[in-house]
Amino acid sequence: EVAQKAREARQNQTHIVVKEVRLTPKIETHDYVTKRNQVEKFLKGGDKVKVTMKFRGREQTRPEMGYKLLQRLAEDVALFAFVEFAPKQEGRNMTMVLGPTKKKTEAVAEAKAARKAKAVAAAETTDGE
Repeated sequence: EVAQKAREARQNQTHIVVKEVRLTPKIETHDYVTKRNQVEKFLKGGDKVKVTMKFRGREQTRPEMGYKLLQRLAEDVALFAFVEFAPKQEGRNMTMVLGPTKKKTEAVAEAKAARKAKAVAAAETTDGE
């Protein structure tokens, strides 16, 4: 009985995965939007996201540009995330960690419900024909 409870507890555990997205300070608008969408996708899935800003050459003399970009990203995804670790310079890189506002179990349950609703809607449209 104790072993069964332990097994059920292990099955109900959620594993927090930390995904990483890399940026550079000179990122173009479309590329930024693509990266932002990727971050949103990870956060909606319930994963944490580590955003790494990579400085090369003379970019290292202007870390404030990278800091502003990371702050902008945090503001853009504020609906889905909170800043777990503020931007911090580590050698050539500046990192920031974003945590999801929803727990992974809630996010997975919502995704399943959305998929099920979409499947039901698709089945209704094919039955009507």
